[in-house]
Amino acid sequence: MVSQSIDVAVIGAGPAGLAAAIKAKEAGAEQVTIIERAEQLGGLLHQCIHNGFGLIYFNEDMTGPEYARRFIEKAMDLKINLQLESMVLDLSAAKNITVSSKDGLTTFNAKAVVLAMGCRERTRQQIMIPGTRPAGIFTAGTAQRYVNVEGYIPGKRIVILGSGDVGMIMARRLTLEGAKVEAVVEILPYIGGLIRNEVQCVHDFDIPLFLEHTVTEVHGLKRVEGVTIAKIDKGQEPIAGTEQMIECDTLLTSVGLIPENELSLKAGIMLDPVTGGPIVNDMMETSIPGIFAGGNVVHVNDLVDNVTLEGETAGACAADEAMGKAPPAKRKISLKTGENIRYVVPHTIGTQKESTLSIRVREPAEKVTISIGNILTKSLRVVKPSEMLKINLTAEQLGTIKETVSEVEVSCKKRR
Repeated sequence: MVSQSIDVAVIGAGPAGLAAAIKAKEAGAEQVTIIERAEQLGGLLHQCIHNGFGLIYFNEDMTGPEYARRFIEKAMDLKINLQLESMVLDLSAAKNITVSSKDGLTTFNAKAVVLAMGCRERTRQQIMIPGTRPAGIFTAGTAQRYVNVEGYIPGKRIVILGSGDVGMIMARRLTLEGAKVEAVVEILPYIGGLIRNEVQCVHDFDIPLFLEHTVTEVHGLKRVEGVTIAKIDKGQEPIAGTEQMIECDTLLTSVGLIPENELSLKAGIMLDPVTGGPIVNDMMETSIPGIFAGGNVVHVNDLVDNVTLEGETAGACAADEAMGKAPPAKRKISLKTGENIRYVVPHTIGTQKESTLSIRVREPAEKVTISIGNILTKSLRVVKPSEMLKINLTAEQLGTIKETVSEVEVSCKKRR
């Protein structure tokens, strides 16, 4: 087995991994290596040919491939070492990485590691839809790759279960390709993706939307012939007598994403049971010193721009760790989720420099106040679980936290 010593290893070459590697190199780390299991850089951006990328980071409206190209070209200019078609088999707390590739097994001994493995889609099996097991059932992301990369239309009459962003985008994409989207079925009483996708991908194409409904059975032997949907009660159980059959030849599932954290578990990294990703501090450092994480491997983001920014933070701090420039440990403040808050990332913050919080609420609400302890209050007209909140805390604001305080609550309350 070949062994190599490097400064920073980045696992994953999607938007978070590319941003982390570039920032690590720019911060002064000499030996930066990206380890990617696919045959190319960019992750899933290549199959996302719709626009809406780069609005925050570049102040431009770009497609996924255009957004990826900016970072790929930068990585090539910086001569970052690439290990493509390389699968990471193991990651230890000592930052030893075992990689399998066509060249055999290699061990990278890194001074710092950035986890950027992204996330994966939940499948039909994970949400336990009963019925037969015919052809014609895909995750929305798989269908997106078939259409946008392989040039294959998965079906002619389609039902989409779940209103995640990829599902709604595929509703529009398949309609434009001549398929008939019979329905978008959502178990929640509200859309699960961005408002712009709800409007542009569903309403603008008059696609039937069934809220508070779910698919209760799949019909068909060799190929999907239809699905039964039903209205659900407050416990999300189907209500008898509300069933209706929708004839279709394809079912797409868009029922949530799961951070890819098998390697994190192998390294002994503590995971947040809510997000499914690592618990991180404001440097995007995990519970294992010297191992950082950014993007969808930490929590599922709405926008790729935010994934990039988290990757940059992780990369820059990993470079400091590798070069022995990491700041000494300071007092950390834990962030506690309060009323109508599902999660907050990072999980702990310092008081010496500014921090950006990613906050996701549990339920939609109007006329609310977001409170971060006694540090900051912000009034908002409306909040939704599908729209992540980004709140910046300045060093001056954080400096007002008393020395006796070790925990700050984040809450979202209705204004009186």
